[in-house]
Amino acid sequence: MTTETTNLQSRALNWRRVTRHPALMEYRRLAMLVAVVNLGVFVMGLRDGGWFTGDEYALSPIADMALINLSLGILIRQQRVVNALFWLATRVPVSWPLWIRWGAGKVFHFGGLHSGGTVAGTIWFGFLLFAMVSNRLSGGALPSDLTLALSGAMVALMTLMVISALGPIRARFHNMFEKIHRFVGWTVLGLFWAQTVSITGDMDGELLHSPAFWMLCLITLSILSPWLTLKRVQVEIVKPSDHAVIAKFDYGDTPFPGSSNAISHTPFGEYHSFANIPAPGEPGYRLAISRAGDWTGRFIDTPPDKVWVKGITTSGVARIEVLFRKVVYVGTGSGIGPILPHLLAGDVPNRLIWSTRSPRKTYGDALVDEIEAHTEAPLIWDTDTHGKPNLSALALQAVRDSGAEAVIVISNQKLTRKVVHDMESLGIPAYGAIWDS
Repeated sequence: MTTETTNLQSRALNWRRVTRHPALMEYRRLAMLVAVVNLGVFVMGLRDGGWFTGDEYALSPIADMALINLSLGILIRQQRVVNALFWLATRVPVSWPLWIRWGAGKVFHFGGLHSGGTVAGTIWFGFLLFAMVSNRLSGGALPSDLTLALSGAMVALMTLMVISALGPIRARFHNMFEKIHRFVGWTVLGLFWAQTVSITGDMDGELLHSPAFWMLCLITLSILSPWLTLKRVQVEIVKPSDHAVIAKFDYGDTPFPGSSNAISHTPFGEYHSFANIPAPGEPGYRLAISRAGDWTGRFIDTPPDKVWVKGITTSGVARIEVLFRKVVYVGTGSGIGPILPHLLAGDVPNRLIWSTRSPRKTYGDALVDEIEAHTEAPLIWDTDTHGKPNLSALALQAVRDSGAEAVIVISNQKLTRKVVHDMESLGIPAYGAIWDS
């Protein structure tokens, strides 16, 4: 083990250490791509006069850019679009070169298009508002006062949403972030409809002939669709310890391995997504929920009889295992939840490293026995007995011993990023959640 740790440290200063740094991950590259494309369009518009009509600003092309970006930002996070992206990415056969499969596995970084599109859309809406005010100050009769007021309210609320989504603010005030994104987002959608109707009236146009109207219909359906499947379902709670529970569901939905569902105590309350644990040949699924905050603490201390489930079963990070001939799973604590369905399905040969406190005492004998029965030589590391391990060194050793092509990490943010960075610095494809929501 000491040798492997030394290897990691001695090879730390290589080119991949820089190019694969979390600060340069694909999520941020996609967001930067959106920014660069928008900047290029803006500069070309200045050069060609596309943003002006005579002495006034041309409102239509500016509004089109705002709508295009906002549509990208919203639609890319729609659950059916997410599932389609994962389906497409996982069609890549394992016979293709590793570097292609490595890239295809990064499909879950699509959130960079969400953040890039919504931020760019907000900026374009700000530019549109500036152009409207400038035209009015120059003596123009349009847009109307109502359109100006609606546009101003939209820009203010969209700016609030962008600020609340900034990493440090979102992490510190996550509950506030979720409420702002939901309720302020719905308000902005309503204002968007009102603004579209008002602008159409200003221009004496017909609403049904406006491209903005049909795109707004699509955006609205995208936002509403998860709520159209909202249901209250029975849940059976198995509580092996005060640290974790296993929630069992059987309401007619048997999800696929590598998926998640969002649950809440109340229909419009705080929703949390957990990885589904289906068992081959059995209906329903389980969720492993460990104590990690106020919400999970209440769930464990006062287990509910029923919960609300929103949206459809949605693909998650570990879904990309099928791109590789063999994978190493690295999990900590309840991170075993997203891993277990893949062990049970056995679609891809794997090795498991699971680091957790007193595994049998915390999660129960049945779960640990199930894990040991469905994977080759699992390494279950009891942190109460052995302390915290060097997971990067353990993962590297497992890759070399087993011939695995990739590492999938399910842990907390700091540890996930460290292991992924360490592995990819050594030329080993590695994947883990990026906490983009």
